[in-house]
Amino acid sequence: MMELYPSIDLKNGQCVRLTQGDFDTVHTVAEDPVAVAASYRDAGAKVIHVVDLDGAKDGARKNAELVEAIVRAAKPALVELGGGLRDMKSLEEADRLGVWRFIIGSAALGGAGFVKEAIACYSSRVAVGIDARDGKVRTHGWTDDSGRDELEFAREVASWGVETIIYTDIAVDGLLKGPSLDRLAAFREALPGIFLVASGGVSDVGDVCALRRMGIDATIAGKALYTGGLPLETALFEARVGQVFDKAPLVPAVIQHADSGEALMLGYMSPESLMLTLRSKKAVFFSRSRQKLWIKGETSGNFLDVVSIAADCDNDALLVRCRPRGPTCHTGRDSCFFNDISLEGWPDE
Repeated sequence: MMELYPSIDLKNGQCVRLTQGDFDTVHTVAEDPVAVAASYRDAGAKVIHVVDLDGAKDGARKNAELVEAIVRAAKPALVELGGGLRDMKSLEEADRLGVWRFIIGSAALGGAGFVKEAIACYSSRVAVGIDARDGKVRTHGWTDDSGRDELEFAREVASWGVETIIYTDIAVDGLLKGPSLDRLAAFREALPGIFLVASGGVSDVGDVCALRRMGIDATIAGKALYTGGLPLETALFEARVGQVFDKAPLVPAVIQHADSGEALMLGYMSPESLMLTLRSKKAVFFSRSRQKLWIKGETSGNFLDVVSIAADCDNDALLVRCRPRGPTCHTGRDSCFFNDISLEGWPDE
């Protein structure tokens, strides 16, 4: 399962976007970053990616109160923060603000010392952000070329004990033309044990699908969310459960009693019906005979209240554990499985 992190870039107290990291292209996309964070939470985001652009460019810590307000508004979603985290003091401040994960960028180019110290103190809450253009790592808000090869540096960072790397190809960031799949494939191959987060270029749900299929662990979306090209709820669904529908548009869903374990019925789910099931916590199916969605219990009142959903090992069938509000079968029986097929009378092998 992949995750998707909606992003908030902060500059002068507002939510902004840049194109290819160029500060001359900065433009405001929302005046209230706190409200944006709350909307991301309401759409189902589990992690919100926040970048302090003031801190990234010149190390100025102008947005501490705003970051703290975003953290409060986002709960129970978590907030990861990047931009200007260049020493232990800045990490301690971010920790006091309630930040969950700290993204060390430019400071990682200074060597292993600071990063290892941070990991010793905060463990897996430390990530390293690698921002690159034409294969070379950039620093200080993407303005300076370090000369370091992106993959070589990534391998070095991994050797320090870092568990999460966030990779941004600056050349595609903010263009809405798709992520750098070839470069990301090289990162995935080079860093098999690293939690790899892709950033930059995501424009639509097809990009999210492509990243998921290549084994990226999470992706960050920004501009596409503001333009409307990527509805957040749809993107989260594709990231988290899109693999269930990679082989077919409909998947069988076995309904099991959450308490007794009894098999109750078999239905089929489409992406839309599964989305509605997840939102309503009631079983919704796609009728193959009527070619439309149907809510179990919408006429009888015998709804199936969903407790949990699991995909099988091949990601092509679902087990939906429910508590029924009445008989599951249209015959009035608790289970649809009552026509016994005898094992007697068959020749032994």
